[in-house]
Amino acid sequence: MQVAIVKYNAGNIHSVVHALRRLGIEPILTDNPTLLQQADKVIFPGVGEAATTMQYLQKTGLDQVIKNLTQPVLGICLGMQLLCKHSEEGNVDALGIFDIPVKKFTWQKGLKIPHMGWNQIEQLKGPLFARNQENDYVYFVHSYYVPVCEHTIATTQYSGPFSAALNKDNFYATQFHPEKSGDVGSLILENFLQL
Repeated sequence: MQVAIVKYNAGNIHSVVHALRRLGIEPILTDNPTLLQQADKVIFPGVGEAATTMQYLQKTGLDQVIKNLTQPVLGICLGMQLLCKHSEEGNVDALGIFDIPVKKFTWQKGLKIPHMGWNQIEQLKGPLFARNQENDYVYFVHSYYVPVCEHTIATTQYSGPFSAALNKDNFYATQFHPEKSGDVGSLILENFLQL
């Protein structure tokens, strides 16, 4: 199985590479449209800032490549947010796979931003969460979130419920980092690889 990781100006890509290697997969890290289109699975990870990342994707044409992929695609953290319609981070239009805006957490007493650390996922649906238990803990680090919507397949509570994971057609996405979420995260990555 050929797994491609989208190479772009974002951080945290190498932890995804190491997580896949632990599962016996040697991924390719590439921004080559042909290699991305030919891969069996594509992972679109990232830690970074939405507006500058979208500018880079548009400049390189990767925005259109990603939107037109037909194999299973997994967006992680910033990758999930960029698959949405619009982000309040930099007030930028994103890829629009999920027709929902990305919002900034608003400060409340006792609420730390960014949301960082281990939190539970709930209301799990679909094959990404096959063999996973309701209320398992996964690792988050983010200041922006996707509201619960028709594409939500997992939720988390932080100042209220938000989308911990999304799915539409061949596009899957997690706000949390499966590659940093121990055994639970490995299971989610395995489930994605088996789609």
